[in-house]
Amino acid sequence: MELVTPAIGLVFWMLVTFSLLLFILKKFAWKPILSSMKEREETIEKSLQEAANARAEMQKLNQQNESLLAEARAERENILKEAREIKEMIVGEAKKTAEEEAKRMIERANEEISRQKNAAMDDLKKEVAHFSMQIAQKLVEKELENNDAQKALIATQLSQLDKQQTASA
Repeated sequence: MELVTPAIGLVFWMLVTFSLLLFILKKFAWKPILSSMKEREETIEKSLQEAANARAEMQKLNQQNESLLAEARAERENILKEAREIKEMIVGEAKKTAEEEAKRMIERANEEISRQKNAAMDDLKKEVAHFSMQIAQKLVEKELENNDAQKALIATQLSQLDKQQTASA
């Protein structure tokens, strides 16, 4: 049982040694250990605070990036919308110009057709008049082979000429 119950001398020297060790530790080791523990605690707390600040800064930067991306998307949409509007305007103007030019070409073609038609009608009238004159000349020559018929025709033409002059006066 001797192992389980310590002797008084042993307990005394253990207490003295422990007290001396405690005194030496308190005198020389506790302050540096406590100060290094406190310093480490402050460093850890500072690091945690910096990490929280960095996290908040990252969130702020992410929000700024998102807002910049949203602005860039909106700007791109506006530019595309303006480009579409400009394209539609240019296409519309080109169609309008093409339609106007087509109308002018049709008008010119119609005028040219009308001029050519009138010229053809004039040529036709001249030819008809020429053929009529030839036919009339041949008929008159045949009918006026004698003098009496010529005199009667001249008298008839003179009387019609006098009637036209009196009607116009």
